[in-house]
Amino acid sequence: MIIAAFDGFLLGASLIMAIGAQNAFVIRQGILRQYVLWICLFCAVSDAVLIWIGVFGLSLVTTTLPLFIPIMTYGGAAFLIWFGYSAFRRALKPAAIQMSTTHAPSLKAALLTCAALTFLNPHVYLDTVILLGSVANARHPEEQSAFAIGAATASFVWFFAIGLGAMVLKPWLDRPRVWQIIDGTIALIMWLLAAKLLIG
Repeated sequence: MIIAAFDGFLLGASLIMAIGAQNAFVIRQGILRQYVLWICLFCAVSDAVLIWIGVFGLSLVTTTLPLFIPIMTYGGAAFLIWFGYSAFRRALKPAAIQMSTTHAPSLKAALLTCAALTFLNPHVYLDTVILLGSVANARHPEEQSAFAIGAATASFVWFFAIGLGAMVLKPWLDRPRVWQIIDGTIALIMWLLAAKLLIG
């Protein structure tokens, strides 16, 4: 059981560490110190739920929802393009970026944005539901729960590490020029991910 949990942790960590839309949003919220614990918890719990679905409901998802992946691909690409555009506009107006630290969006708005970045990204389903689910289903049934717990633990460790880590870096990142670079990078990442989704 311990080995299965460790294997799940390693695979989950290797998949989640790639910088993507969700990670970029968590890092930005951490730097702004806006709802960091809530955002980290939401991402970690969402990942855990998707991992559990992948481990114990993979065949059901792919059988009953054959259009699931195509719909999420185009919907996710559209959202990534919009989110990248928003980041690009912030990069062009560093004064507006400074104001965002005092005029924070509501917790509901932040969680809705986080939910969209999480559930409209088909790579999340490919990684957590399809890939992790396939690997877990190849193991002995008695090891699958431990494997899922290990993978979910990796998500909790990762999201809280980058969210809280970004908070620590805030004193060095309160400069408009740095914010321009951060948001410019986020915009580029979003657009590259959208292109990758559409091109395949």
